Amino acid sequence: MQLDKNRSDPTGQRMTTGQGVPVEDTDNSLRVGARGPTLLEDFHLREKIMRFDHERIPERVVHARGSAAHGYFQVYESLAEYTKAKVFQDPSKKTPVFVRFSTVAGSRGSADTARDVRGFAVKFYTEEGNWDLVGNNIPVFFIQDGIKFPDVVHAAKPEPHHEMPQAATAHDSFWDFVSLVPESAHMIMWIMSDRAIPRSFRMMEGFGVHTFRLVNAKGVSRFVKFHWKPLLGVHSLVWDESQKLAGKDPDFHRRDLWEAIEKGNFPEWELGLQIIEEKDAEKLGIELLDATKIIPEELVPVRRVGKLVLNRNPTNFFAETEQVAFCTAHVVPGIDFTDDPLLQARNFSYLDTQLTRLGGPNFTEIPINRPIAPVHNFHQDGFHRQTIDAGRVNYFPNSLGGGCPFMAAAEQGGYRHFPEKVEGEKVRKRAESFQDHFSQASLFFRSMSKPEREHIIMALQFELGKVEREEVRKRVVEQILVKIDAELATEVAQGLGMAVPTMTAVKGKLEKVADTLGLPVVDKSPALSMENQKKDSIKTRCIGVLVADGFDAADLQSTKAAIEQAGAELVLISRRLGTVKGSDGKAVKVDKSALTTGSFEYDAVFVPGGAASVAVLKKDGDSVHFIQEAYRHCKAIGVTKEAAELLEAGGISTPALGVVVGAADGQDFPTKFIAAIAQHRHWARHDKDVVSG
Repeated sequence: MQLDKNRSDPTGQRMTTGQGVPVEDTDNSLRVGARGPTLLEDFHLREKIMRFDHERIPERVVHARGSAAHGYFQVYESLAEYTKAKVFQDPSKKTPVFVRFSTVAGSRGSADTARDVRGFAVKFYTEEGNWDLVGNNIPVFFIQDGIKFPDVVHAAKPEPHHEMPQAATAHDSFWDFVSLVPESAHMIMWIMSDRAIPRSFRMMEGFGVHTFRLVNAKGVSRFVKFHWKPLLGVHSLVWDESQKLAGKDPDFHRRDLWEAIEKGNFPEWELGLQIIEEKDAEKLGIELLDATKIIPEELVPVRRVGKLVLNRNPTNFFAETEQVAFCTAHVVPGIDFTDDPLLQARNFSYLDTQLTRLGGPNFTEIPINRPIAPVHNFHQDGFHRQTIDAGRVNYFPNSLGGGCPFMAAAEQGGYRHFPEKVEGEKVRKRAESFQDHFSQASLFFRSMSKPEREHIIMALQFELGKVEREEVRKRVVEQILVKIDAELATEVAQGLGMAVPTMTAVKGKLEKVADTLGLPVVDKSPALSMENQKKDSIKTRCIGVLVADGFDAADLQSTKAAIEQAGAELVLISRRLGTVKGSDGKAVKVDKSALTTGSFEYDAVFVPGGAASVAVLKKDGDSVHFIQEAYRHCKAIGVTKEAAELLEAGGISTPALGVVVGAADGQDFPTKFIAAIAQHRHWARHDKDVVSG
């Protein structure tokens, strides 16, 4: 791989200084006598301490907490009709990639499962240079113009007077900003939804957010929106789970990604494109340059054109995951920008921030950032310069160097910007087409299933309930929520003990344009709801199994075989580590102690029969709580034979949605249990809130 020449393996090697001098002793400083003063001439001490003192670099202002992996992208068929980018031409070619996932608001030390946007940044190492598709797991953003980016980040970050709260938007300054910036309404619906607490990086969508251009070899341009569709489906945590995971395993998402790759369960996404002919753009009635808007898939379907596979973990977190530098301005021939004012500012900002974070202009020479395409230019010197330039020429044009490096015409692969005609006065204003702030927020809320709408309402009640200033809470409800949806505003207001605001019916721009142009009105967009995503697989799912001595060995083995054949895994949990004995007298290794885990780490729960085992579990409060909690979180639960008694001990009445009771040796139990797990959640458990947990 492209990084191999930079790797260092100490196996079988002597320790040396940074200059390659072998080290005799790294435990004792050079001193005068065994108890005397340390000598300044101890160059090994000086170097070792100096390097330690400078190990840390400034963390990212946003996206500081991240996790990444290597892999490849492969297009399904040539897209030469739409773009000349070589990454989209040859179906037999695998383009190396490095993908970094991240939270946005928290510091490097924050928890993975905070309610937040997730970064989804892909660096393609193409033969034409690096292309960075720097996106998120949410297709829209809080603001329309990049000049507001410092404001929204400052508002979301810990408040400056006391540096609280960490990795959370449930505080006054953030909601004060939201209440005064109505363009954030659409993003608020997404961030308050379950999309903001994904089950894993492997089970979340990714979006390029902005509208870009695809340009083919004939110079024809089309608009494009980029999507990443996970092959495992789109799934989330519930809020209670995410909070508990932050305490029990703050590295939950990072660990999940790492372990999946180590086990060979390589995460996969398909790249989807929404392609819009320039002549059709205005007919959509959607401002394509507005980063707070989507194009509903019902208007422009997503065409799946290739696959992204992550198949290798980094060798060193700092050298790769921490030092990788993304920039929206890193594009290749065939991909170009639009006049989206947020994208334009990002093109400037990302480059600028790397200069400080990575110590100078030569961050592109750090191995993880270095392109596989050859690099020839007259950049020189500066901090951390690694390239050793040959010859006496460092300028262009020149004759002493034979005129090299020479220019590349567009036909030779030279990058040529699309010659878009631009005219107008220099002004600080936004077009009228940017002024519709609520119709798509309303569309999003209407498109959710009943449980998803309830979760958004509860999230807003939680967030605004943390806001100390009453006037801020009122402004959010009366100036933002009431313009999105009556049910939403009413429920949130009641939860906050506020008077229900007067509703004002406003016909959104989507409806107005549909009327004018005779287009169908998109009243709901099923693609926006996670409940409408495919649920036909349990691949890579993790099922927690509660056992004690005397568990029914046949129950466990038959269920284990069926679960593993379906691509999932079982994790044995007992009160202590070591082994437990089955009914056949054989000892089985325990994977997790009940002290170190909880039901929120698993996608489902299984309890095999065995009278002796069940008798112990029924008397164990942690085991009873484990199954109650899984029930409250609407997860699939499978019990066989005597294990049904554990449900009774937990106050769970059967039959119940997603609770499968039966004999493991029966044909129906594994099939029904697997089908229940594939549903991910069983939201219609009306009694879930009366069960302890």
